[in-house]
Amino acid sequence: MNASDAIVLPGDVGRRRSPFALGLEETLTQSSTLLAVESPSVPRAVAQPGARARLTAEQMEVRQQQRAEDDELIRQAQKGDRAAFDTLVRRYDRSVLRLALHMLGNEQDAQDVHQDAFIKAYRHLSNFRFECSFYTWLYRIVTNLCLDQLRRRKSRREDPSTATDAAGEEMDLLANITDGRAGANPARELERKTMHTAIQSALDELTPRERTVFELKHYQGLKLRTIGEMLSTTEETAKNTLFRATRKLRAKLAEVR
Repeated sequence: MNASDAIVLPGDVGRRRSPFALGLEETLTQSSTLLAVESPSVPRAVAQPGARARLTAEQMEVRQQQRAEDDELIRQAQKGDRAAFDTLVRRYDRSVLRLALHMLGNEQDAQDVHQDAFIKAYRHLSNFRFECSFYTWLYRIVTNLCLDQLRRRKSRREDPSTATDAAGEEMDLLANITDGRAGANPARELERKTMHTAIQSALDELTPRERTVFELKHYQGLKLRTIGEMLSTTEETAKNTLFRATRKLRAKLAEVR
């Protein structure tokens, strides 16, 4: 596989579509629902906050089939089949962008991570040893890129919810997201936005690693063992990090109630 080959990701032809146009509005409204998802292509199971989502036999079968298909595509791509890698990109494109946007809260940063993640995956695909699923391996790349971005942002004290439009003007991503369920109830919409802003502010107070562990656990629904593997640490360390993050968030949110 030639690492210098140009990679054209979905949406790269012409002007890249906004994540919101891709139907990713839910990535910034999950704060109050905490959807639990183990694999991005497996049918989703909605869990109550604090509850563990149990996969059905059908979902387990779908996951096993998906991994087998992924492994075969990887083997083909490792032999130089670009079409096989393109299939992997299409399969995980939205999930990668959704994860990056949710972790970073900034559209441009999320798009940069999304692009860099697939380029890095393509260049290092020959090193994939089938010791974990492709999505775990890919999420590890995305997570590390997001961690680097969060660390740089922390040093600059950058506002993560601020992005720029095509004209270079600042835009508030949160202000562009409306809750269709709120309907004609402005009080409910205001309450939702107020709480979301408070949650976003509380997340910004966490260390990059604490935020990453919390996001991966509660927004992506990943197991602590998987999170530990992604961050090159142990399950116990990930558990302790999650405990610290949760304690900080509860204390911060208690101030606005």
